[in-house]
Amino acid sequence: MAAKRDYYEILGVDKGASDAELKKAYRKLAIKYHPDKNPGDKEAEEKFKEAAEAYSVLSDPDKRQRYDQFGHAGVDGAAGGGGFGGAGMSFDDIFSMFGDIFNNGGGGSFGGFSSGGFGGFGGFGGSSQQRRERGSDLRIRVKLTLKEINSGVSKTVAINKYVKCSECHGSKAKDANGVKTCDRCHGSGYVTSVQNSIFGRVQTQTPCPDCQGTGQVITNPCPHCHGKGVVLEKANVSFDIPAGVTGGMQINIRGKGNAAPQGGVDGDLLVLVEEIPDENLIRNANDLIYNLVISVPLAIKGGTVEVPTLDGKAKVKIEPGTQPGKVLRLRGKGIAMHGYGRGDLLVNVNVYIPTAKSSDDKSLVDRMDSADVFKPTSEVKENIDRDYRRRFA
Repeated sequence: MAAKRDYYEILGVDKGASDAELKKAYRKLAIKYHPDKNPGDKEAEEKFKEAAEAYSVLSDPDKRQRYDQFGHAGVDGAAGGGGFGGAGMSFDDIFSMFGDIFNNGGGGSFGGFSSGGFGGFGGFGGSSQQRRERGSDLRIRVKLTLKEINSGVSKTVAINKYVKCSECHGSKAKDANGVKTCDRCHGSGYVTSVQNSIFGRVQTQTPCPDCQGTGQVITNPCPHCHGKGVVLEKANVSFDIPAGVTGGMQINIRGKGNAAPQGGVDGDLLVLVEEIPDENLIRNANDLIYNLVISVPLAIKGGTVEVPTLDGKAKVKIEPGTQPGKVLRLRGKGIAMHGYGRGDLLVNVNVYIPTAKSSDDKSLVDRMDSADVFKPTSEVKENIDRDYRRRFA
């Protein structure tokens, strides 16, 4: 099964995109790939559903927060079905949801579209605004013990990252006279083009190629950062990891990545969690497993033993006649699930069967073998069979 694409990538927006930018991007894709406009085109239909799912998550503040922190794992089951994913949605539904997208009326109509020209079908008639640069993301790997995973932990790591230039404060220019308004886009950051289509004249906006959408051109670059607005330095970055994470999970720390020049949005720090195996405890989801090995006499007589937990030690009672393979459950002694309690500690009882090596050992075993108490009865066999039938039913 192919991995899901990033929702921001699907909509073609930055992670710091505003609600208005998300709505504008989704509206464009919804109209482009709507099944009514692409009858029989399965690829277009899938892209339409994909865009609807992305918007339904990112337009919801709670879902967006979970997605930004945990990726698709944080919103699994929350994106489908709701929002705007219905394939039965018509163009009228889309228009009523976002308002009138046409700047220029007039002319006849074609399939519900104004053919006299609707400035902004590509740019959707939105007001021009300068493009803000975004810093790139950084990815690091953090190793955590089971105790840290159970409690959650604050980490501080030293990494090489781009920070704003201390001389120009990210402006890229040596001084105020080192910046001028772009002659091509006149400071808007976008250039406009008009094309004829079956729907009439279509007006589109694209980032200005001369200033890369910033609206400004640097004429006298800062000598410290060489006109980049950022410099590479070693910096200490602090962040929190919540309880209950798993190995392989990626946590997005907003704004802790590389800095962006000219007041742009800083990138994210992508923290990949690596779980350090514990010397005693084995993790199974939010439960923990401890393999307890006891002697034959203890299994026969019973008694009390101590087992390790994440909180220290816990006493476990061994009932007389405990059989190998018995599992003792200590509730609430597993991994903490953030906001959902804790898992359990499962103590798997193993009985050590030694090998008789000396004559004294063999003599002792012979005496045991002759005693009736050591001879299994038919009832023991029936109990074992019943347990296995339950287990594999």
